[in-house]
Amino acid sequence: MKFVDEINRRRTFAIISHPDAGKTTLTEKLLLFGGAIQIAGAVKSNKIKKSATSDFMEIEKQRGISVATSVMGFDYRDLKINILDTPGHKDFAEDTYRTLTAVDSVIVVIDVAKGVEEQTEKLVEVCRMRHTPIIVFINKLDREGKDPFDLLDEVETKLHLHVCPLSWPVGMGQQFKGVYNMYEQKLALFRPHGKQEAEDTIEIHDLADPELDRHIPPRQATELREEIHTIESVYPKFDRETYLKGAVSPVFFGSAVNNFGVKELLDCFVEIAPSPLPRPTEERIVDPYEDKFSGFVFKIQANMDPKHRDRIAFLRICSGKFERNTNYFHVRQNRSMKFSNPTSFMADKKEVIDEAFPGDVVGLYDSGNFVIGDAVTSGESLHFKGIPSFSPEMFRYVNNKDPMKQKQLQKGLDQLMDEGVAQLFTKETTNRKIIGTVGALQFDVIQYRLLHEYGASVDFEPVHIYKACWLRFPNDKDFAEFLQRRKNDMAKDKPGNWVFLAPSAWMLQMAQENHPSVEFHFTNEF
Repeated sequence: MKFVDEINRRRTFAIISHPDAGKTTLTEKLLLFGGAIQIAGAVKSNKIKKSATSDFMEIEKQRGISVATSVMGFDYRDLKINILDTPGHKDFAEDTYRTLTAVDSVIVVIDVAKGVEEQTEKLVEVCRMRHTPIIVFINKLDREGKDPFDLLDEVETKLHLHVCPLSWPVGMGQQFKGVYNMYEQKLALFRPHGKQEAEDTIEIHDLADPELDRHIPPRQATELREEIHTIESVYPKFDRETYLKGAVSPVFFGSAVNNFGVKELLDCFVEIAPSPLPRPTEERIVDPYEDKFSGFVFKIQANMDPKHRDRIAFLRICSGKFERNTNYFHVRQNRSMKFSNPTSFMADKKEVIDEAFPGDVVGLYDSGNFVIGDAVTSGESLHFKGIPSFSPEMFRYVNNKDPMKQKQLQKGLDQLMDEGVAQLFTKETTNRKIIGTVGALQFDVIQYRLLHEYGASVDFEPVHIYKACWLRFPNDKDFAEFLQRRKNDMAKDKPGNWVFLAPSAWMLQMAQENHPSVEFHFTNEF
């Protein structure tokens, strides 16, 4: 297959939502339709001891939540689909934000009963700023929920999206009879057994056709006709170019847990979703169809296979063809590197690949060479833009409960901090370690992973820190003066940069006023 054809058959997207909207369940059902898995795991079922394919970390299986982005690839209708299933919980949002830099479109999942929730608003805001094409899937129609028109209004007002319904529900909850697919002009009848058969879908090109009344109760048939007429009068007709610009969002209805409405969503998605898009760098715009290879690291994951203690850098390919055992240029380290066993993903299942194309996500075994945001190219010096870093909001001292495991603790902290979900600071005066995160749940995950993946037992002690500020000094004299006056609040981050751990807003303000020549930065982009 030609290089251009390979690019055109790629569809790389993320699934995002507030926790418990059904995001991971939807991912499972998409994988089922793609033939990538044979049976879906119930995310929160303790009885059958199964977990979702995309939740591969042990703590995810125990808690029934996603705490790290998973990458899954499969073929569907001659297309290569790459799904990135992201954490919904706000304490893991930075993983999701970075993942959104590596996709070309997103599907937003909304709970029909809860409507648009806080975390959904934040994630969609990131997508809108980047003009990322968005499809909305309103989930859990088998339960009672909000009126569909009210939900569309909520999506428009809270998410600031212009919507275009491409399917419409017939009833809801106990009265849920199915969904009329306006995109394909078909009526899909709901069967709560979770096995939607081909005979459950009836082609109805004209809603005035009496055939409609033979499949759903006459009252609901009349309501459907009236509601579709209202939709056609109020909402714009779907236009793919407008969708690709991020200016309109198609809306689908269904029930992921019952496998209903998912195939219709997938069939429409593969037709309208974009193939790999250009990516901005500080130097220029990178076009996916260029011959020269380029890509960037958006995620690092330690211990995907706990038996082998491996560390994987997730590389999004932006242009050119990636080939195994070929020399590539590591821009930040200014050196050549060769990768003998690059892998493709199915959550935690990996297989070595010989080549990959723009839109693909490749796993590179990493011994500590990569950090998030690193670029790998055929030789050109490129710096990809828009990969966020975060200033911590919560801080804790790390206390080693077993001094005999100091080496294991050090290795665990080193590797987990490289994942970018937390930051490590070492106090200048006491050498004590402080972890900073954006959410309290991160401390539970770090504690759990240190114990179960590295055998290091720790607890956390509160420390009163208002904000971490990275510093730049104009000269050695200013540096020496600042260090002398603020020594008790100074620390170094993992790469060795000086950080001022301000105890309060007032102390930060005083430091800025007393040292006007010093630059204070609230993200660590050095």
